[in-house]
Amino acid sequence: MNTFGQKPVAEAMRRAISRRGLLSHGLGGAAAIFAAPAVLRGAAARPYRAAVIGHTGHGDYGHGLDVVWRDVPQVEVVAVADPDPKGLAEAGKRLGVSKLYTDYRKMLDEVKPHLLSIAPRWIDRHCEYVVAAAQRGVKGIYLEKPLCRTLAEADQMKAACDQHGVKLALAFQTRYSPKLPVIRELIASGKLGQVIEFRARGKEDSRGGAEDLWVLGPHLMDLMIHFAGPAASAFGSVWQQGRPVRKEDARPGNEGIAYLAGDEVHAMYRLANGVTAYFDSIKNAGGGPRFALWILGSKGVIEMGTNYMPFAFFLPHTSWSQPRAKKEWIPISTAGPGKPEPLAGAGPHQGNVAAVKDIIEAIETDRQPVANLADARAGLEMIVAVFASHLAGRPVNLPLAERGDPLAPAR
Repeated sequence: MNTFGQKPVAEAMRRAISRRGLLSHGLGGAAAIFAAPAVLRGAAARPYRAAVIGHTGHGDYGHGLDVVWRDVPQVEVVAVADPDPKGLAEAGKRLGVSKLYTDYRKMLDEVKPHLLSIAPRWIDRHCEYVVAAAQRGVKGIYLEKPLCRTLAEADQMKAACDQHGVKLALAFQTRYSPKLPVIRELIASGKLGQVIEFRARGKEDSRGGAEDLWVLGPHLMDLMIHFAGPAASAFGSVWQQGRPVRKEDARPGNEGIAYLAGDEVHAMYRLANGVTAYFDSIKNAGGGPRFALWILGSKGVIEMGTNYMPFAFFLPHTSWSQPRAKKEWIPISTAGPGKPEPLAGAGPHQGNVAAVKDIIEAIETDRQPVANLADARAGLEMIVAVFASHLAGRPVNLPLAERGDPLAPAR
């Protein structure tokens, strides 16, 4: 089913486009998607060659970033690169391609793909992959999150993409959810009242604290940016076993993260539109079900998760409490609050498909993708700022002047 053709979603997006103020950030790209341009409808299909970079045992193939192209009619997957021979052979069978490379640069040079999935979850080579692809003529990149290790790397990636005209999107499937315009319309309608605060928590499992902020925090930072713009300032507090983290506590992080320290993280932001936002995570605090974003307003509260079809609920009461409100939480579907969900069976794969179709449309119309590199860098800045602020012992203004890793050992 083509979810972009759903009438309630398209109407909600059109109404949201006319709003100003809080809801003005990033509507251009999202509106283009939900308008279902010709390339998405297949009316002007063109032959695009796509390739995949994976790394078995070192981030693998992300959350389906390798197989996404199979459901985009105008795209042919032509090659895959993976330095692990066994993983490479399995990927070749999975993707139905015979051009297999252990050297991704050789693949890019010989195949010359238009489109590229950079699938490894580990982030230590994301910058290297993106810059190499941009320099070799790739025009559209779908990149697994998190973005990269440092703001300096993010700057380098953006400079390369800008110089070579590359459209890069991060795998934030929530950005493409048909529930997002419905939530935006709910806010724009005034039913939530004045937006007072954004509040988010990580999964707070064994990765809780700093790693939770790095690995799962980007989803939530990206949603804050989507609704209210990037942060203007940040104040962070990072703790390890009950005491404030020191720089010498830092160790190389998991999944290619440069340096990490802290089993407890607390962050406060001043967003671009003046609303305050919070992120918190404590290791092993059992917060998996709490992994979500709350949008707190003067007339009620919205709770939403992440993914292409996230859970989303609205409580229309100033107490933000179901028992005190004596009201039920109202489910938010793609048709609207309290309405049955007309879309069945949609999941992360559909979010990936929506994202790569958006990349193609962005190439053809020369605009930035919805889940674009600039917003991803702004989200990374919100993460890095937590550690910069903690070590400085004060709030910090964004963008940060220092673009390296705050926890890296002094050279």
